[in-house]
Amino acid sequence: MRKLKLGVVGCGVIGPHHMKGSAASTTIDLVAVADLIEERGRSKAAEFRAPKVYREGIDLIRDPEVEAVVLAFPAGKRAELAYEAFRLGKHVLVEKPGAVSAAEVEKMMALRGERVGACCSSRYKFLPSFEAARELVASGALGEIREIYCRALGAAGPAPAEDPPSWRVSRAQNGGGILVNWSPYDLDYLLSVACWTVKPRSVFAHTWPVAPHLAKRVDPRSDAENHYVALIRCEGGAVIHIERGEFTSSQTENAWQIIGSRASLRLHMTGTETKRIWLDETDAVAGVTSRVVWEGAEDMELVYNGPVLDFAEAALYRRPPKTDLGQTLVIQRIFDAIYASAASGKLAHIA
Repeated sequence: MRKLKLGVVGCGVIGPHHMKGSAASTTIDLVAVADLIEERGRSKAAEFRAPKVYREGIDLIRDPEVEAVVLAFPAGKRAELAYEAFRLGKHVLVEKPGAVSAAEVEKMMALRGERVGACCSSRYKFLPSFEAARELVASGALGEIREIYCRALGAAGPAPAEDPPSWRVSRAQNGGGILVNWSPYDLDYLLSVACWTVKPRSVFAHTWPVAPHLAKRVDPRSDAENHYVALIRCEGGAVIHIERGEFTSSQTENAWQIIGSRASLRLHMTGTETKRIWLDETDAVAGVTSRVVWEGAEDMELVYNGPVLDFAEAALYRRPPKTDLGQTLVIQRIFDAIYASAASGKLAHIA
């Protein structure tokens, strides 16, 4: 069996997960890694048996042996490497968020040609519960979709013992804060469960920075949001109500839901030891009745390994990846509109 010759740029938080999945795969040959911290790059190359180590990502991309690249570092400097990789005929998997603006994703699409371009916002779509939820919506059991709902708040824990990373809540380095760190997953998951039939058109949003008395949870140079809320109006009258916050002055709460005219689904996107999907159905006589339509435990390695394994198969067998650049563009346009609305205090339109 032919293997895809892969290079991974970025050996920090998430890159090693891609390397681990690649090293164990029957479809991937991990031939190179790159990291600005040279010792970290050498260490990960040795751990996952990659024969080549580069300091600069551009040098890895220009290696003629490398057929495909994973760009696993903050979004602020990612686009230029993606452009060059596509120009050189490589397949490209970008971490989430896919970019810092819709214009960057559009340029990637223009340069992609026949190569595969994919985004890691697909992570939670590799869990079995996702497919069960998607098939139920596709069956028409919910009727007309009226609302897609997400509310995910994380309570502030103890102050960290180490300095938080500078990139995580930075517009310049990562394109934003909690919105782009977590909601690529929320939107990709929920829009995919809804079979991409919901078409966002306008948004009203607000963002907040971390509260001053909790400021040690982020780098002192941070300039992006730690809490946001958005109401997105879609074609046909459906709405998306989405909110995320971290280091909040509230108890932790996680809810994902799709509400239709006949029934609704209560979901749990992230992993739990025992996960349940609930279907709440209405009847003209009985009103609402509830039943579990999926239950089980899920292997969280699917979340970490899924994107790179799916990307390799898409490149080798010329099929679409789980999340392609077109879907990434829809999500990025929503992000751009959320930030525009929050900055202006007015309704923002989505292309």
